[in-house]
Amino acid sequence: MRGLYLAAGLLFVALGFIGAFLPVLPTTPFLIVAAACFARSSQRLESWLLNHPRFGPLLRQWRERGAVPRQAKLMSLAGSSVGFLLFWIGYEPEPVSAIAVAALMLAGVAYVFSRPSA
Repeated sequence: MRGLYLAAGLLFVALGFIGAFLPVLPTTPFLIVAAACFARSSQRLESWLLNHPRFGPLLRQWRERGAVPRQAKLMSLAGSSVGFLLFWIGYEPEPVSAIAVAALMLAGVAYVFSRPSA
Protein backbone atom coordinates (compact mmCIF):
# COMPACT_ATOMS: atom_id res chain seq x y z
CA MET A 1 0.00 0.00 0.00
CA ARG A 2 2.88 2.35 0.74
CA GLY A 3 3.93 2.27 -2.91
CA LEU A 4 0.39 3.09 -4.06
CA TYR A 5 0.20 6.06 -1.69
CA LEU A 6 3.60 7.26 -2.89
CA ALA A 7 2.57 6.99 -6.55
CA ALA A 8 -0.73 8.75 -5.85
CA GLY A 9 1.07 11.51 -3.95
CA LEU A 10 3.46 12.08 -6.84
CA LEU A 11 0.54 12.12 -9.30
CA PHE A 12 -1.31 14.71 -7.21
CA VAL A 13 1.83 16.87 -6.91
CA ALA A 14 2.13 16.77 -10.72
CA LEU A 15 -1.54 17.76 -11.11
CA GLY A 16 -1.05 20.55 -8.57
CA PHE A 17 2.00 21.77 -10.47
CA ILE A 18 0.03 21.83 -13.73
CA GLY A 19 -2.81 23.62 -11.91
CA ALA A 20 -0.40 26.35 -10.84
CA PHE A 21 -0.18 27.35 -14.52
CA LEU A 22 -3.72 26.61 -15.73
CA PRO A 23 -6.47 28.85 -14.36
CA VAL A 24 -9.16 26.18 -14.68
CA LEU A 25 -7.31 23.44 -12.77
CA PRO A 26 -6.97 23.99 -9.01
CA THR A 27 -3.64 23.60 -7.25
CA THR A 28 -4.27 23.48 -3.52
CA PRO A 29 -6.80 20.59 -3.41
CA PHE A 30 -4.37 18.37 -5.29
CA LEU A 31 -1.56 19.30 -2.92
CA ILE A 32 -3.77 18.63 0.12
CA VAL A 33 -4.42 15.12 -1.19
CA ALA A 34 -0.73 14.70 -2.05
CA ALA A 35 0.26 15.62 1.51
CA ALA A 36 -2.23 13.06 2.87
CA CYS A 37 -0.76 10.39 0.57
CA PHE A 38 2.79 11.28 1.60
CA ALA A 39 1.78 11.09 5.28
CA ARG A 40 1.12 7.39 4.61
CA SER A 41 4.13 6.74 2.40
CA SER A 42 7.07 9.15 2.71
CA GLN A 43 7.84 11.34 5.70
CA ARG A 44 10.56 13.09 3.65
CA LEU A 45 8.16 14.09 0.84
CA GLU A 46 5.44 15.07 3.32
CA SER A 47 7.92 17.30 5.12
CA TRP A 48 9.10 18.79 1.82
CA LEU A 49 5.53 19.64 0.84
CA LEU A 50 4.55 21.04 4.25
CA ASN A 51 7.71 23.17 4.37
CA HIS A 52 7.50 24.38 0.76
CA PRO A 53 7.87 28.19 0.76
CA ARG A 54 4.84 28.81 -1.43
CA PHE A 55 2.42 25.98 -0.64
CA GLY A 56 3.52 24.87 2.82
CA PRO A 57 1.67 27.58 4.80
CA LEU A 58 -1.60 26.82 2.98
CA LEU A 59 -1.25 23.11 3.62
CA ARG A 60 -0.39 23.58 7.29
CA GLN A 61 -3.38 25.92 7.79
CA TRP A 62 -5.62 23.31 6.19
CA ARG A 63 -4.28 20.57 8.43
CA GLU A 64 -4.50 22.61 11.60
CA ARG A 65 -7.86 24.34 11.15
CA GLY A 66 -9.37 23.33 7.82
CA ALA A 67 -8.80 26.96 6.85
CA VAL A 68 -8.74 28.41 3.35
CA PRO A 69 -7.24 31.88 2.73
CA ARG A 70 -9.70 34.54 1.56
CA GLN A 71 -7.71 35.06 -1.64
CA ALA A 72 -7.93 31.33 -2.41
CA LYS A 73 -11.69 31.47 -1.90
CA LEU A 74 -11.97 34.33 -4.37
CA MET A 75 -9.71 32.52 -6.83
CA SER A 76 -11.96 29.47 -6.47
CA LEU A 77 -14.98 31.56 -7.37
CA ALA A 78 -13.18 33.23 -10.28
CA GLY A 79 -11.78 29.94 -11.61
CA SER A 80 -15.14 28.23 -11.42
CA SER A 81 -16.80 31.15 -13.18
CA VAL A 82 -14.23 31.17 -15.97
CA GLY A 83 -14.43 27.38 -16.24
CA PHE A 84 -18.20 27.46 -16.55
CA LEU A 85 -18.02 30.26 -19.13
CA LEU A 86 -15.52 28.28 -21.21
CA PHE A 87 -17.73 25.20 -20.88
CA TRP A 88 -20.77 27.22 -21.99
CA ILE A 89 -19.03 28.81 -24.97
CA GLY A 90 -17.04 25.74 -26.04
CA TYR A 91 -19.74 23.10 -25.83
CA GLU A 92 -23.05 24.96 -26.07
CA PRO A 93 -24.53 22.43 -23.62
CA GLU A 94 -28.10 21.31 -23.31
CA PRO A 95 -29.90 22.93 -20.35
CA VAL A 96 -29.76 19.77 -18.24
CA SER A 97 -25.99 19.46 -18.73
CA ALA A 98 -25.45 23.15 -18.02
CA ILE A 99 -27.49 22.93 -14.81
CA ALA A 100 -25.62 19.80 -13.69
CA VAL A 101 -22.20 21.38 -14.27
CA ALA A 102 -23.27 24.64 -12.63
CA ALA A 103 -24.63 22.75 -9.59
CA LEU A 104 -21.40 20.78 -9.23
CA MET A 105 -19.28 23.92 -9.47
CA LEU A 106 -21.52 25.80 -7.05
CA ALA A 107 -21.29 22.93 -4.57
CA GLY A 108 -17.50 23.10 -4.73
CA VAL A 109 -17.44 26.88 -4.29
CA ALA A 110 -19.97 26.67 -1.44
CA TYR A 111 -17.76 24.14 0.34
CA VAL A 112 -14.68 26.34 -0.05
CA PHE A 113 -16.55 29.38 1.26
CA SER A 114 -17.92 27.37 4.19
CA ARG A 115 -14.40 26.78 5.53
CA PRO A 116 -12.85 29.21 8.01
CA SER A 117 -10.68 31.93 6.50
CA ALA A 118 -6.96 31.75 7.13
